[in-house]
Amino acid sequence: MAEHNEIGKQGEAVAVDYLLENGYEILERNYQAQKAEIDIIARKGDWLVVVEVKTRTSVDFGNPEDFVDKKKIKLLVKAIDEYVQETDLDLEIRFDIIAVLKKGNDFTIEHLEDAFYHF
Repeated sequence: MAEHNEIGKQGEAVAVDYLLENGYEILERNYQAQKAEIDIIARKGDWLVVVEVKTRTSVDFGNPEDFVDKKKIKLLVKAIDEYVQETDLDLEIRFDIIAVLKKGNDFTIEHLEDAFYHF
């Protein structure tokens, strides 16, 4: 497996741990629909939370969250629409980004709640 894929998996694991520690219920990991993948689908209270995890080892080319573009947002919206139809959940939907920065063996997390609106 390529090193960047391994770092991404580590970042997702760190994000899941973070969410669990902060009262989220993890419903799905790596949910796929059509051409989209949602890293984490979680629930907290009356919210269905779509979490895009971006992990980097450096901010030389920008912060991790800067790599979520309009195309990715549209794919996430389509995927969560399909998930909601499949599961018949009636919850408010929120899109979050968890930016993970790995330095050596240490991870720092920035959780951006309601990071973008679906359009």
